[in-house]
Amino acid sequence: MPLKFTLNGKEVCLEDVPGEATLLEVLRQRLGMLGAKEGCGVGECGACTVLLDGKAVDSCLTAAWQAAGRQVTTVEGLAQGETLHPIQQGFADTGAVQCGFCTPGMILTALDLVEQAPQPSEDQIRRAMSGNLCRCTGYHDVVRAVRRGAKYLRGEGEEQ
Repeated sequence: MPLKFTLNGKEVCLEDVPGEATLLEVLRQRLGMLGAKEGCGVGECGACTVLLDGKAVDSCLTAAWQAAGRQVTTVEGLAQGETLHPIQQGFADTGAVQCGFCTPGMILTALDLVEQAPQPSEDQIRRAMSGNLCRCTGYHDVVRAVRRGAKYLRGEGEEQ
């Protein structure tokens, strides 16, 4: 089936997308968007998180056809050239990145959160991030990263 949607601000038109294809498969295999990863394949780890119309979704559980006519944002669509998005900068500044496998999903989950709650509490951050699993680090630095990124997004403090 044909599939048309907006990916990171640009219209995408694909032909012959299998009806059973997931959004994750289309993003990675057809469009080369490798930031979203397949971790568990059952919506438990958050490694495949993307934004669909601004809301965090597990792309491994989202049928590709569900993106038709909608806005899809991957981690590749956040930075402006060499300038990181404020949430990405928060993760970089706090060292909340280890191997990086889970980081794109965490960043997009965090972005969804701070769009809803510009000054999230620690509890809000921990609840929002609970669907994003990391094998490398504790979540203390992730909480700090989200707080710092939210602060940058509000225009408070300098990005480095």
